[in-house]
Amino acid sequence: MQWKQLDWPVLVDPLNLLDVSVVPLAVLIDEEGVVRALLRDPRKAEEILSAPLKPLARSATAPAGEETPRTRVANALLFSDPPRYDSAIEHLDRVLQTNENPGSLYFARGVAYRMRHDSDQRRPDDFARAVADWQRALDLNPNQYIWRRRIQQYGPRLSKPYPFYDWVARARREISARGETPLALAVEPRGAELATPARRFTTTTQPAAPDSDGRITRDTARLVDAEVTVVPPRVRPGRTARVHLELRPRQPGGGKWSNEADPLVVWVDPPTGWSVDRRHLTVPNVGSPVSAEPRTVEFELQAPADASGTARFRAYALFHACVDEQGTCVYRRKDIEIRVNVDERP
Repeated sequence: MQWKQLDWPVLVDPLNLLDVSVVPLAVLIDEEGVVRALLRDPRKAEEILSAPLKPLARSATAPAGEETPRTRVANALLFSDPPRYDSAIEHLDRVLQTNENPGSLYFARGVAYRMRHDSDQRRPDDFARAVADWQRALDLNPNQYIWRRRIQQYGPRLSKPYPFYDWVARARREISARGETPLALAVEPRGAELATPARRFTTTTQPAAPDSDGRITRDTARLVDAEVTVVPPRVRPGRTARVHLELRPRQPGGGKWSNEADPLVVWVDPPTGWSVDRRHLTVPNVGSPVSAEPRTVEFELQAPADASGTARFRAYALFHACVDEQGTCVYRRKDIEIRVNVDERP
């Protein structure tokens, strides 16, 4: 809104209460608040407006099914002050137990999980739960554009129709150029959300494994926790997925990143027949001597044509952490297992 200098209200519908299945969709509303037309092609608006219009029947304007009125409760909880993420998820859990057409409810619960993941109320595996729910919704209705795009937002480059948020950097430059300060975003887009589509799977030249002989001391004290999310949650033989690996200093009782030593390194060791675009990944240090922010790496994998069952990738992170108030710093290795489920259905 700031970038394009929009001076009218913009409403956001993250739970898809309008039950929109394709975009763009133009809704023509007259001065009395009556919906006059729903247009899949907004270019026809002028043609429609030049002819007498009749209000649409209520059945044509109301969202289909019974899920939307129930997701309104969850919507109110998610956008209360303060947000009540746990209550929204619990409400959707209860409704899902009795609903015979749960697609919209699965999608809404996935959004609630992702919103909680991005908040200070986050719980482990919120992101993975979100992706699983979005996939459940899409399995029930493969033609639902909105649900498919939400998975693609975090998914591999080969399935992306376009880069989702690459315009953010340009918007900030142009806002700054006219003497304004760009408004802060609640959540910064990164990785998959900025990636451009690809036509074929490619790999980069890899250096040698940084701890091939396993000599670095393991993180038995659990200074750092690791969370893995695979998008989509099931990979078909020969297809690709994107892995999101998030590393967080465990609080309380964990450590903090030491930013005065080498940066964090992640090494990925795929099973035979599987390919990854990058095996060696790094996360740069920040400016302060120590910090406790989450650090994320993303890489893409390709399943072999004969893949089946569940594939297990071995990975590890090498990091420097300070473990007490006296500033004692250690170098540790965090072993990580990445499980990828193969969908063998045609």
